[in-house]
Amino acid sequence: MDDLARLAALHGVATTYQPAEDVTVRVPEATVAAVLRELGVDCDTPQAVRGHLADADREAAQRLLPPVLVWWAGSLPPSELTVLPAGTRIRLEGDEAGGWLPGEDSGGEPARDPAQDPDPGPVPAPEPEPGRVPPLGVHRLIAEAPDGRTGAATLIIAPERAPAAPERAHGLLVQLYSLLSEQSWGMGDLGDLAALASWAGRTHGVGFIQVNPLHAAVPGTPTDPSPYRPSSRRFPDPVHLRIEDVPEYADCPDSDALAELAARGGELRREVLEKGALIDRDAVWALKRAALELLYAVPRTQEREAAYQVFRAEQGTELDRHATWCAEHAGDDPRAGADFHRWLVWLTDTQLSAAQLAAREAGMAVGIVHDLAVGVHPKGSDTSSPSLYATAVSVGAPPDAFNARGQDWSLPPWRPDRLADDGYAPFRDLLRGVFRYAGALRIDHVMGLFRLWWIPEGAPPAEGTYVSYDGEAMLAVLVLEAHRAGALVIGEDLGTVEPRVRRALARRGVLGTSVLWFERDWAGDGQPLAPEAWRAGCLATATTHDLPPTAAKLAGAHVELRDRLGLLTRPVEQEQTEDAADTAQWLDVLERLGLDTKGEEAAVRALYGFLLRTPASLVGVWLPDAVGDRRPQNLPGTWDQYPNWRLPVADPAGRPLTLEALAASPRANALLGAVREGVSARTAPPGARRV
Repeated sequence: MDDLARLAALHGVATTYQPAEDVTVRVPEATVAAVLRELGVDCDTPQAVRGHLADADREAAQRLLPPVLVWWAGSLPPSELTVLPAGTRIRLEGDEAGGWLPGEDSGGEPARDPAQDPDPGPVPAPEPEPGRVPPLGVHRLIAEAPDGRTGAATLIIAPERAPAAPERAHGLLVQLYSLLSEQSWGMGDLGDLAALASWAGRTHGVGFIQVNPLHAAVPGTPTDPSPYRPSSRRFPDPVHLRIEDVPEYADCPDSDALAELAARGGELRREVLEKGALIDRDAVWALKRAALELLYAVPRTQEREAAYQVFRAEQGTELDRHATWCAEHAGDDPRAGADFHRWLVWLTDTQLSAAQLAAREAGMAVGIVHDLAVGVHPKGSDTSSPSLYATAVSVGAPPDAFNARGQDWSLPPWRPDRLADDGYAPFRDLLRGVFRYAGALRIDHVMGLFRLWWIPEGAPPAEGTYVSYDGEAMLAVLVLEAHRAGALVIGEDLGTVEPRVRRALARRGVLGTSVLWFERDWAGDGQPLAPEAWRAGCLATATTHDLPPTAAKLAGAHVELRDRLGLLTRPVEQEQTEDAADTAQWLDVLERLGLDTKGEEAAVRALYGFLLRTPASLVGVWLPDAVGDRRPQNLPGTWDQYPNWRLPVADPAGRPLTLEALAASPRANALLGAVREGVSARTAPPGARRV
């Protein structure tokens, strides 16, 4: 290994990668050097490289502890603690430490690390001694060796697994903005989410509703409509507020002005539902902002003011920073306007919590599943703390079978070294913020807990490289915060995933994501995977927001759409032939299982019936599938060719439907009724009455 490769390895920067088992790609040296510079490592000359290596060797010789240690409950202590010099004293500091002090002599033989063993079997728990078992949490561990060396590390003590899924649950997947009711102002809102949860839970026994990321967007006109490029992942966006549900609404003295704004919101709604207009987030926010300014001026009751001040204190300086940033970028006075934006975050938090409460009161075992985007906009609120981010690179994906050029998502990544230095506090705060109102959390591109594809500024996506994160620490923080919230975790693990990553996620109770069209026996004959061969620890779906709705897939409409937009790289006839063969294989599987596929509606129900025959813990119904919508919400690879993230849920002819119309739809009720019946049939004990 040459010096540059050795230096790169020390900092988790890959110099080669394997897109397939028998293929190894060498990363350009310029890419390696650019990424190292982003990590604060000077490698412009051979002398600089050798100097860094010498410094690293000296530091390793003197180091008593690594920056971060993970201790899984029920497992042996981290091996790094057992090999400390005899007589080393260690103690924990911080609010979560609970006064734990294990004693003086902490040296010993190294313990087996189950995380490094792909199939370790049951791990025996150590015999605890009174006062010597540290509590769950994130602690500061201090070590003092007899030779005078001292060391400090972040010690993450996490439960063995994240909370388990219910016995079996089915749910709905929906992009919230796309679901308009007769009360919403031009796009779906949190009142609509609560109403959907109440109807779906009570009428169809739905156990969860998964929504798109509701993170704060970047202000400006036009706003980036993608929910996956937010300004902040830490705080939600007030554009989702139901204005009439703000308690101050009833007491506003300027009721005429509010009524006028509500009427204009109704016009926006009718433009979308009756005239085929696209969802206009900017126009919606302009009206809601004006209404919220009126409501902000209404004196709050003593109880409301007290609740707001408690929220402010809980969220601390991060809320202050975000609110100040929002005020500055909205053109408000930074000092006076910051409180308005803090108040907006609080209002949104309360309505998010109300939606989760409505879901649980409707009988949902899980409730609302929120979506955590993989990153943030390079000019957003979160990146106003630039030291945490690598700003001259962006995150994406290497070339693969689906995209020969690779992908650049234009998202600046967290620096893994800074995360470790901060004891993963930014990640912990992010998770706690979202778990406040979530029954479960979906982690977009969950592989990013372990490594991300970094692309240097100005380079094409194919000339990036993987940068490793401490996946064990990231996973421990995730499981710890999920445990504290009593919430499930779902990882979006579609595409190329290292086997070790899937094993680690499954071991810690993180559910995967399995999409029907991709589930084939890739290691064998490539045929559709039999239902009994699917993994149990997953959310099983027929499609996602980035894929064609099921009716479009069955009809081949997605190929026609891509051809119409000039997105195909092969003759349309070839694409249609291969796609039709793929669909025919699946329909043949359904028919062999005795499922009715005659007609589009029956075929859609059959595909979801197939999912119910798998052992998947969760089965998700894409809400547009319930009404035969053929338009994808997002068409990857497009920007101005297709109205991504701006379409309402519609019928097969593309006519938008309200939430009320959807709830009354015979087609929707038939599909959801069949799914509920299938869930009951699969979970009922032998001989039990099946509803």
